[in-house]
Amino acid sequence: MLETSARLLRLLSLLQVRRDWSGADLAERLGVSTRTLRTDVERLRGLGYPVEARPGVAGGYRLGAGGELPPLLLDDDEAVAVAVGLRSAAAGGIAGIEETSVRALVKLEQVLPSRLRHRVRTLAGATVAVGGGGGRVDAEVLTAIAGAVRDREGLRFDYAGGGGGVWGSRQEGSDEPTAEVDRPVGDEMQPPRAVEPHRLVAWGRRWYLVAWDNDREAWRTFRVDRMRLKTPNGPRFTPRELPEEDVAEFVRRSVGEASWQYRARVKVFASAAYVQNRMPIPIEPDVVDEDTCIVEMGSDDPHQLALWLGLLDADFEVLDAPELAAAARDVGDRFHRAARRFG
Repeated sequence: MLETSARLLRLLSLLQVRRDWSGADLAERLGVSTRTLRTDVERLRGLGYPVEARPGVAGGYRLGAGGELPPLLLDDDEAVAVAVGLRSAAAGGIAGIEETSVRALVKLEQVLPSRLRHRVRTLAGATVAVGGGGGRVDAEVLTAIAGAVRDREGLRFDYAGGGGGVWGSRQEGSDEPTAEVDRPVGDEMQPPRAVEPHRLVAWGRRWYLVAWDNDREAWRTFRVDRMRLKTPNGPRFTPRELPEEDVAEFVRRSVGEASWQYRARVKVFASAAYVQNRMPIPIEPDVVDEDTCIVEMGSDDPHQLALWLGLLDADFEVLDAPELAAAARDVGDRFHRAARRFG
């Protein structure tokens, strides 16, 4: 009986790992005959698990949607990953799931073996969650967008800033918005956006949607916490080829560059690779020589950009931005005053 119960748990685990299995594959993985497999499937059904069977040569088995959630069978690494993920969710970022995440984490830790509880607590004790840094996303909105991506259904929404206005941005050298970020373009509400949603990307504590804008006939990146969805969804669409193979890199570059409200060219006396590794967003320096490069950088204001440059820990020269030069002088004076008592 113990051997049969262990085999049923193994069968349930396999059905959770892959959507479709042939009977021969399952029987081989379990080390039983196809007749025994059919008996085990009937036992699972008797326990309330909706195992679906498809007859014929191309037939097989799959775990269907049921009225009760079956137990999740996780290996050690999967269990630790789920626990760490629940701790992160409990810290915030997606509105409305913090309490639910805590309840789920308590249930999971109760059944973890002691060796895994130790791993989870070690990770928790060695890490710190930093609050803020991004708008909180409503879990239902995120779920609705993910469903539209999955079902290839169009989305309609207003795109609003914190003050209720519609927000956008324009990239230098172009008359069209290239990424939707924190820059007001007008006080009046614009018509709802109609897009084909393709991918959701999490960057830090913010979520972004990469979508094809039907009205502008171009790819756009939208911050999910600024979207106000309208119902019903739009018609189904045929997926387009994404603007880049690495969608996360596309979001990082488009949002980072488009959100700059202040720009400056700076000569940095360090290699291009060094500067790229130190910057928080992707940049492409112009190489002067192996120890010098020129970069175009941006931020919300000159003082913020001066602080960024200070983090490079390298000498630099401001080429074309007197406001940045003044900000760098102010920051330097402030640091000098702070250290004055030590000579």
